[in-house]
Amino acid sequence: MNVNVDNAPIKLSDRPVINPLYLFRWEEQEKAFLLLYPEGIIKLNDSAGQILNLCGGEKTLEEILIELKQIFSTEDIDSEDIDEDIYKFMEVAIAKGWVRIKA
Repeated sequence: MNVNVDNAPIKLSDRPVINPLYLFRWEEQEKAFLLLYPEGIIKLNDSAGQILNLCGGEKTLEEILIELKQIFSTEDIDSEDIDEDIYKFMEVAIAKGWVRIKA
């Protein structure tokens, strides 16, 4: 795993969890994962939905990265790029308040 986590908001040993202010669920009618909150709805793309679906507070970020690499890896995609993309998404999700680190 080649993700630079120095001075980052999330470490590989952290256990991300969906912020309880949001309701995360699959919506069959939309064929997408959604984040619901009092002010609105966020429709997630497939990758974002799969990432947040693993953020239940039980798995570390490192375990999530390993599992997602198995899902997303193809011969055309470098696994280090996948790590970096997932990590950047997690930074954004934390900054937006969708995800927090389980205490």
